[in-house]
Parts: sequence; structure tokens; C-alpha cells
Amino acid sequence: MTKKSIDAVNAASGYLALLADRGIDYLFANAGTDFAPIIEAMSLPGAAAPTPITVPHENVAVSMAHGYTMVTGRPQAVMVHVSVGTANALCGLMNASRAQVPMLFTAGRTPITEAGAAGSRDVPIHWPQEMYDQAGMVRELVKWDYELRTADQIETVIDRALNITMSEPRGPVYLSLPREVLGTQMSSFEFQSPSRRQVPSPPHPDPEAVGRAAEILAAAENPLIITTFAGRDGGVVAELATLADRFALPVVNKWLRALSLPSDHPMHLGFDPDPLLAEADVILVLESDVPWVPSYQAPPTDATVIHFGVDPLFENYPIRGFTCDLAVTGVLRASLPLLSDALAELEPRNKDRIERRRARIGEFRNRQRAGWAETL
Repeated sequence: MTKKSIDAVNAASGYLALLADRGIDYLFANAGTDFAPIIEAMSLPGAAAPTPITVPHENVAVSMAHGYTMVTGRPQAVMVHVSVGTANALCGLMNASRAQVPMLFTAGRTPITEAGAAGSRDVPIHWPQEMYDQAGMVRELVKWDYELRTADQIETVIDRALNITMSEPRGPVYLSLPREVLGTQMSSFEFQSPSRRQVPSPPHPDPEAVGRAAEILAAAENPLIITTFAGRDGGVVAELATLADRFALPVVNKWLRALSLPSDHPMHLGFDPDPLLAEADVILVLESDVPWVPSYQAPPTDATVIHFGVDPLFENYPIRGFTCDLAVTGVLRASLPLLSDALAELEPRNKDRIERRRARIGEFRNRQRAGWAETL
């Protein structure tokens, strides 16, 4: 067990050092009176901390963290000013939540005490800006919320926050930071490095369920894959490309929130499944919360629909009633190779069907692209 010890001026020194140690590169921030201990900690020569980025609006700060994580896969930290900053960030936070983007979203908290402590209330705004339940604004959009209550909790709280945000299905977490707690005076801060609290392994699919999915797909004449953000895990793009090409499985990137298949791939059939739904006999939904809009177009009632994803039911959506004949829970990085292997075992007796389908898809794709070209 390795421990680190740093010089500190206050609890915020330890908080920032811990964020840096745990791989947080940036703190995107829109400051207010609650940031005084943070600024004091950063002023210490050689202070360990994520790189601070001052952002004029909270939604932009959240969006910057969102984008950085989409590219790197590493969650970042955002800090806003108490209740009002939290409210300003709600739209960006909703985007991160629905896109399953991990993020440590934090806000100061109005000072708890009216006098007598370092960090007590000292300007009039500290009374009207306080709320009974500041986190209530974001509770439906985050996986976890908490308030840092003592400086002794810093390591436990941050490790728990980062572990939960990175566990599947991923998503933002919310932590409020009272000024008195961050301002707790200390001369040093000690913590374990690396952390002994690790992110749990991601869910892996049931091989038997994957095998059933393969049998259904292998027997299909007109299968269709619909995905929205399978490609949020960059490693999945190559897996999907190989699967789609080998078994002639057309792919539509509906309501694209992450590139899941290169648009020049021979099995890429655009971004709208509606023209293809009527003929589909098997639909494989990969990480798509809204694979079609039922009031416009729905699959035939006798089409078999299979859902793959870390949360195939999107349980945090109040209502979502898409047909689901088979659901396979697991990260696509594990599910797609298993599916490919299972389809390979069935391939010898389905080669003619696959090649007939490949020819039809090629003709459809040529007509589709020609139609697109005429609209330019």
C-alpha cells in the first residue's frame, strides 16, 4: 500500500491533489464566493491540481468536459457556483446523462454557518441563494449525489464518485462542496496512490442469450442493425464494421450521437431506418434509446427485435415501450465478438443467403447515395 503526502493550506488542497492523482486533467469552472478555498489552494507554489479552465457559462463548462471525455474516455471535473450555477448547467448535464458520459459535476454550497467558522457567510447573497435541497435539481440526471461533510471524507468521497461515474452504464455524478469544509485548515494531506477503491468490471453478456440472437439473425432474410451510440466506445467501431461486412448486416446510425460505422462502409445505409423497417424481419438494436419513432414508422408486428447494451431497457427513462423479444445486457466490446463467433459457426449453411443479401444491400446503397447526390 503506497501513500502520498502533500503540503496543504486547507482541505481544498487535498481535494485538488486527489483529483489530479486520480487522472482528472481539467477542472472546468465558473466561479463564485464558494471558490475562495479552491483559489487559495491553487495559489500554493507547486500545488497539485487539475488544470483550471475558466468558462463564462456553466452549460459550456459541462459541454467542454463532455467533449473531452468523448475523445479521451477519461472523466473530467466541473465546478459551478452553488444553486444558481447548478441551475445554469442543467441543459448540459441532461445531455451528458442521456449520452452516458461520465463526469464529476460539482458545485459549491452556500456556507452552512452564519458566523464563527472559517468560510462562514459574509455577504448578503449567502442567505437568499441557499436551498433546502440543492441536489434535487439534478437528482434525475445523475447516478449519485452527495455533499462533502468533513475534510476526513475527501478520499472516500472522491473515490466513490469516480467509481460510480465510470461504472456501466456510465453517467455524471454530483457533489456539493460547502465552503467551510473546503476551507478547513491543514498543513498536509495524505492519501493512498493508486487508489484501493477501483471501478467494477463492466457487465458481460450471457453466452446463451448471444447464441439465441445469432440463430435468429442467421435465419433472417432482411436483418437490420440500428444504433445510436455504439461507437461511444471507439473500440466497438472496428468490431461492428467486421461483423456487418462478414455477414452482410446493414447498419443505420439513427439519431447519431457517436460515429458507430464509417459512412463509406458497404453496409452503412444512412441515418434513417424508416425506409428499411417495413421489410425488416429481424432488427438488432445496439445501444439505441430511440431506434424508431412509433408514430411515424414501426417495424412489422412479426419482426423479431433484439436489444444489445449495458442497459437495454434504459431504465432511467420513465416510459419506453419499444418491442423487445430478446435483450442481452453487456458492453458491446464483449458482446459483438461473441455474436460474431456464434454467427461464424452458423455461416456455412447460410452463405448463399448472406451473398444474396449483400447484393441487394449494394444495389439499395447505390440508389440511396444517388438520391442523396441529386439533393446537393
